[in-house]
Amino acid sequence: MTLAPIVLFVYNRPKHTQRVLDSLAANAEAKDSELFIYCDGPKEGANADTLKRIDDVRTLVKLENRFKKVQIIEQTKNKGLANSIIDGVTEVVNNYGTVIVLEDDLETSKYFLQYMNDGLIKYQNKDKVISIHAYCYPLKRMPKENYFIKGADCWGWATWKRGWDLFNSDSKELLDTLIKQKAINEFNFDNKHNYLQMLKDQINGKNDSWAIRWYASAFLNNKLTLHPKISLVRNIGFGSESTHNKVLNSFFDINISSNPVYIDDKEIIESKPMRKEIEKFYRFMNLKILINTIRNYLKTKIIR
Repeated sequence: MTLAPIVLFVYNRPKHTQRVLDSLAANAEAKDSELFIYCDGPKEGANADTLKRIDDVRTLVKLENRFKKVQIIEQTKNKGLANSIIDGVTEVVNNYGTVIVLEDDLETSKYFLQYMNDGLIKYQNKDKVISIHAYCYPLKRMPKENYFIKGADCWGWATWKRGWDLFNSDSKELLDTLIKQKAINEFNFDNKHNYLQMLKDQINGKNDSWAIRWYASAFLNNKLTLHPKISLVRNIGFGSESTHNKVLNSFFDINISSNPVYIDDKEIIESKPMRKEIEKFYRFMNLKILINTIRNYLKTKIIR
């Protein structure tokens, strides 16, 4: 079996990068997998500490030898995460036909690569399926089997060239199409999470998200993504002491699977029950964030 190439995007977090590499290398398939590591360059005017951390990341990835082959692509200037991912994924998937994508804050299960490669093989000729995803939301009612959701996601994922060819980087065009199709409510998970605002913010330069464009591209093409019944990846990037990150971590953190997650036969349709569970998750999360914001505001007013 030919294993899909893995693409890892890194920047200036050496400790995070090491954890990701260690968890990925623990997969049995790692020794037979090609790994492409894209190292973004420093921003203009970057301070000495940032430059050192960028160098530290590059030093440690050059020592990586636990994969079949490791190719390191270093940028001299900062491209930003969105452009790095768009260009890197495009380059690799065009050359290999498939790609598994990770960022430097995603720690994997030792069965991550098995699940990803099995999913890519199982659905390679199923045009309705645009991607395989490795993260499972910590829902109140956890799924008993893998399930499909319309759109695409970004925490540990894989796709084929036919899937990535549908990626549209033009946020304005995506927004206009969503409005024209009167699909905003569904796009926002029954208005439980404001993905539309994320898209608008990308248009207005308030964020540089590639992921919202990937989700919108898949959604508007009526494509499905396979999600696992147990998470095979967890985000370790919410370690900041900021209140915002602490709150997000409390919602999204989840234990990763210590057992294989097998790709089973199932009808390729969106799971309405699981979509409802995700809507409930977003509703509860945003309510708690709102309450926390109000509480912090009132504390500030009292202190003043």
